Amino acid sequence: MPDLQIHPLTPDRIPDFVALFGPDGACYGCWCTSFRLRPKVRQAMTGDERREVMLDRIRRGPPPGLLLYDGDDPVGWMQIGPRADVPEWNNPGRVSSPRPDAPADDPAVWAITCFFFRRSHRGKGLTHALLAEGIAHARRSGARTLEAAPILGSRPKSIPLFVGPARTFQDAGFQTVAAVKETRPLMRLVL
Repeated sequence: MPDLQIHPLTPDRIPDFVALFGPDGACYGCWCTSFRLRPKVRQAMTGDERREVMLDRIRRGPPPGLLLYDGDDPVGWMQIGPRADVPEWNNPGRVSSPRPDAPADDPAVWAITCFFFRRSHRGKGLTHALLAEGIAHARRSGARTLEAAPILGSRPKSIPLFVGPARTFQDAGFQTVAAVKETRPLMRLVL
């Protein structure tokens, strides 16, 4: 795909984010709030309320992730930023639970928590492009550690694949640091 561009999700790009996620908010109306809100709170909200939570987060800044464009069309998304920005990702017992050497309250410890691609752009290896730019973005922003909890295997129609495939992270140099669940390793890249 010759005309790919990746940009941080700043307030001026909100219309592109909304267009990418569609009227239902991608992934059953999540609007990328799954790791931002307690499950009971999130489940009690309407899709419009979840969308407003995320749009408010974008407006406050800094950018909570990156948008991938094919020409002028937004076609992909990766949520990336400090661990503290996604409090539910840090809960004890989760596969993504922080390790003592990379605490959630350290602003230099970042996480990649999810991906979303327009159906027409899935299965084309674009996760690699977003991940590469995410690593560069984290470095530029002062991160020293970048973590993810991707899924092992390559079931392209699997809903859990929103966390990304482990092979993509391995290819980028991430190493497994914990495996609370066999199919969801916590992986890390020291920047």
